[in-house]
Amino acid sequence: MKKIISQLILIYLFIIPISLISAETVLKIGKSDAKVTVKVFSSLTCPHCAKFHENIFSRLKSEYIDTGKVTFEHHSFPLDLAALNAEKLIRCSSSVEKNFDLLAKLYEKQKDWAIGSDINVINKLLIKIGLENNFEESAMNKCITDDKIQEIILNERIDAQKKYKISSTPTIYINDKKYEGGPKYKSLKKQIDKLL
Repeated sequence: MKKIISQLILIYLFIIPISLISAETVLKIGKSDAKVTVKVFSSLTCPHCAKFHENIFSRLKSEYIDTGKVTFEHHSFPLDLAALNAEKLIRCSSSVEKNFDLLAKLYEKQKDWAIGSDINVINKLLIKIGLENNFEESAMNKCITDDKIQEIILNERIDAQKKYKISSTPTIYINDKKYEGGPKYKSLKKQIDKLL
């Protein structure tokens, strides 16, 4: 699967003009004019990304995002086809809150769906999780096969590689400066507090 996604990305890299890449499609939560922006580049099949989301995101949300101090951006950086299709699902709703809820659930249940190499089985497992989170099955089936959504996600990944030199996930940027403090909430909090 990783080989397939890499080939798709190379095709897009040479076919899609860089001018088509837009940061406006990134999933954002929090006050748009917050003093600090935390960008997390992640793949939904990455275990370290799941740990970040489960252990750090919820605390970051209650202490900084919900209080208007931080804007949080989820940047998709799928490492394989399963992650790409999962990313498509979290764009199936026009509700940012609903999409972030599904993002959290996909990370929470990562070990249940991000298994094996049969993408059809993985898609069924993804849809099951979406149904549990009040997404409509017909809409999810449409999203999984939507080439436009796929193009947007792959463009975001290409843009991240070019602009931010992303080579692993999760990669975190705070106000466009790469965060090197390790996956600990205290360390991340310290960096954010310096900027507030």
